[in-house]
Amino acid sequence: MMEDQSQTKDQWYRVKNIDEIASPSLLVYPERIEENIRRMIAIAGKPSRLRPHVKTHKMAEIVAMQMEYGIGKFKCATIAEAEMVARCGAKDILLAMQPVGPGLKRFFNLQREFPGTEISCIADSEEIIIQLSDLARTTGTETNVWLDINNGMNRTGVIPGEKASRLLNRISDSPMLLAAGLHVYDGHIHEPDISLRKQMCEKAFEPVTELLDELRLDGFSPLRIVAGGTPSFPVHALRPDVELSPGTLLLWDFKSGSSFTDMDFLHAAVLLTRVVSRPAKDLLCLDLGHKAIASEMIQPRVFLFGLRNYTMVNHSEEHMVIRTRDADKFRTGDVIYGIPFHICPTVDHYDFVNVVTGNQVTGQWAVEARKRKITI
Repeated sequence: MMEDQSQTKDQWYRVKNIDEIASPSLLVYPERIEENIRRMIAIAGKPSRLRPHVKTHKMAEIVAMQMEYGIGKFKCATIAEAEMVARCGAKDILLAMQPVGPGLKRFFNLQREFPGTEISCIADSEEIIIQLSDLARTTGTETNVWLDINNGMNRTGVIPGEKASRLLNRISDSPMLLAAGLHVYDGHIHEPDISLRKQMCEKAFEPVTELLDELRLDGFSPLRIVAGGTPSFPVHALRPDVELSPGTLLLWDFKSGSSFTDMDFLHAAVLLTRVVSRPAKDLLCLDLGHKAIASEMIQPRVFLFGLRNYTMVNHSEEHMVIRTRDADKFRTGDVIYGIPFHICPTVDHYDFVNVVTGNQVTGQWAVEARKRKITI
């Protein structure tokens, strides 16, 4: 059951020209995004330490906003995201997904299309390293490859140790490949308490530190490291020689805001939905189905402003039914605003977002990189 914790005096999310905006839709607030960028840089210490992840927003305008603040390196999950960032003029892009199948040729096509941008990738497989080297030689493209490290998430990467050392040497010894460094993502660490989160993060990073010491003895020095995501961002920020890859904090969702209270960021993306039916005395049906909000989270999947003690009754493709004692305060067609619990896959549902400045929708931004393919 969710209780409304919003303050009516601070209704920054409301839109005055609401009759012009269809629902469901996603609203973004550039001034709040810009403030989040400033706060992100303040934690990192300087823009050059940052390699923000693009998967959260997938929008060229938000990439451009970060570049205006001196951020020049970015991390992407797909070829389409990397192409979008390259078109923005970024000079350093990491594809944080090991390319396989046709993705290998697309990765090299991307490098050929943007020769002025360093576009690297991760790898954790000797077979893929061999294929990367073969294509690098065939295309005459010297390519940076990061060794993907598994430090507890058990999703991708190689566990620090002998195999990791061997694979990094394999990259270094492969024709036309350069060993860029280590990619260390600890997305399994999302402990709300910052002191416990710090302990967990430090423990998970210990094997990486040991591996780094061994690699330095083998002559790998200096060796770049890109580490963490949003939850571990303030912890890795204390390491002077690590690149940082937060993403969610640019738009900030309800799960992050309520879980990581040590991180002071602004919600900068809001869902706009309308009451489409009142099927019973205490029920409201909203046009906020699975196709409008990320549905991988357990309920509740959205924090709705202005509602007290509501519970989710049913969530289907086009509809969300909630039970609330406030149901009689709403008419069919009334607007309700909400913050999604998980913003990244929610953004991915929309072809464009509505841009809000001064409580007015003033334009739209394309969510360009939600496409599986832009041109490459």
